[in-house]
Amino acid sequence: MKATKTSIDSFLSSRKVAIAGVSRDPKKFGHQVFKNLKEKGFEVYPINPGADVIEGVPCFRSVGALPLNVHSLLIITPKKQTQGVVAEALAKGIDNIWIQQMSDTPESVELASSHPVNLITKECILMHIDPVEGIHKFHRTIRRFFGLHPK
Repeated sequence: MKATKTSIDSFLSSRKVAIAGVSRDPKKFGHQVFKNLKEKGFEVYPINPGADVIEGVPCFRSVGALPLNVHSLLIITPKKQTQGVVAEALAKGIDNIWIQQMSDTPESVELASSHPVNLITKECILMHIDPVEGIHKFHRTIRRFFGLHPK
């Protein structure tokens, strides 16, 4: 399943995103994504079963604990947790699911694909949130040059 610009734009248009796999460690990728989205004006809902607050934002223990009005979920969990998070999201009625590259498994993608959701896989969200900065800007430029960026 290949992500399209339309599916990515649809996911990002809500500006309200839950993030499963947010770390308390500022050096970890899950924390960096959380901070980046927050700084770019997204209303973020961090999910971490071992934290109450991250960077001043109340943390949720699970997808099931999210408010009903959250319909977009970014998954940045270890692969062994991804399928369970997808199952929780589907049970919750979340209809926008982005499984960050390196978090996806064939089983989690198959599960999400079997439901009517906007599913994005094999993409790094930081290459799609403008303004793109740092190494992600370089990667996006290279991908566009070689025609690999979603159209």
